[in-house]
Amino acid sequence: MANGRALGQGDTTGFVKVLAHAETDQILGAHIIGTNASELIAEAVVAMEFGASSEDLARTAHAHPTLSEVMHEAALAVDKRSLHF
Repeated sequence: MANGRALGQGDTTGFVKVLAHAETDQILGAHIIGTNASELIAEAVVAMEFGASSEDLARTAHAHPTLSEVMHEAALAVDKRSLHF
């Protein structure tokens, strides 16, 4: 609902959730539900393949306004630091 690109496209349904190990913060998986989920999953897959942490994903630049900003927001939410929720 808070993603500028989704608002501009008139489709704000869906969500992204990043799951990370409680002690190491390594990304274990992601839930991506919505119209453009297939466009967003690659970022999570690459991060998992390289053993990235949610902090690594959160520190990655995400252009505005893009749908990929939800990945940034979800990575921040792992540590309860989300900007818009």
